Amino acid sequence: MDIMKHIWILSIPLLLLMQSIFYLQTLQEDREQGQTAVPDSLLNVSRVKQGPESIPNLVTFWDFQKKKNGAVNYKSRGAHGYVLKEMNGELKTEGEGVFGPTSLRINRGQWLMIPRKDCPALNIHGKQEVSVVAWIKRNGDNTWHYIAGMWNERDAQRQYALFTNAHKQTDYRTLDRTDARYQTHGYVSDSGGATTNRPYCFSYASGKEKLQKEKWYMIAFTYDQKQIKVYVDGQLDTNATYNPFLWDKPIFSGGDLGSDFTVAQRALPKWPGYPQVVNPTHGEGFDGVLGGLAVYNRALTATEMNGLYNATKK
Repeated sequence: MDIMKHIWILSIPLLLLMQSIFYLQTLQEDREQGQTAVPDSLLNVSRVKQGPESIPNLVTFWDFQKKKNGAVNYKSRGAHGYVLKEMNGELKTEGEGVFGPTSLRINRGQWLMIPRKDCPALNIHGKQEVSVVAWIKRNGDNTWHYIAGMWNERDAQRQYALFTNAHKQTDYRTLDRTDARYQTHGYVSDSGGATTNRPYCFSYASGKEKLQKEKWYMIAFTYDQKQIKVYVDGQLDTNATYNPFLWDKPIFSGGDLGSDFTVAQRALPKWPGYPQVVNPTHGEGFDGVLGGLAVYNRALTATEMNGLYNATKK
């Protein structure tokens, strides 16, 4: 009995700590949904330093550091070692990184890809959840900076994708669009093609913050089969009826002929010969610096996003 009594006494602090962490996580979620006001000083105690590989359900993570031979390491870490392939010319590195001394400089028109058959775990579809996180610096002012995902518009094989710099944002209540610029966008498609009764895919969340040029950001989106959410620098980038974007449809599955996984560019109808013709025939695509990229087959929580930002912020 004395031993059991001592065990019980020693376990009390642990139980109290677990209860406090759960309480603080709940407060964080409520605050981001606008249900309560909690100061950052209180929530900071629950923010655990964590890198991309410490968070469960990581599929792939690229940090774009160099190998011993000086070449960029395009093989992902995480559950799968998928290798990105440079398209439309050799990509250069810059001497300022997020996860080490280097990052990837991508000029508009340059991009990377993994053929669909070579990355089956990135074929996230159906009732699966997804999160895409990227560490970027924007350089160009052109519209539709595509970051990463499985998103082939030419062949109506859209699944999921992270963008910035769209020129429109969609109201989830009406699916009407209004002007946007320099914001972050998270897309999912249930059909692969255009949204019903709309000319394009309109199922996407749009954050409010306008991304400045030449500044590091951690941008991300999640989809939990209930809402699409966009995050900027670890915080839900709340934007009226544009983010979160209420949506409960399964992610499109393209089967064996579906989209490749691409970075910095996606296939468009204006791009005949893709992917053999590697030079895009349009003026869209990412123009900037990419410091890291991670994909999860789960919708990360607000606490995980905040912790990831705090662990990696520049």
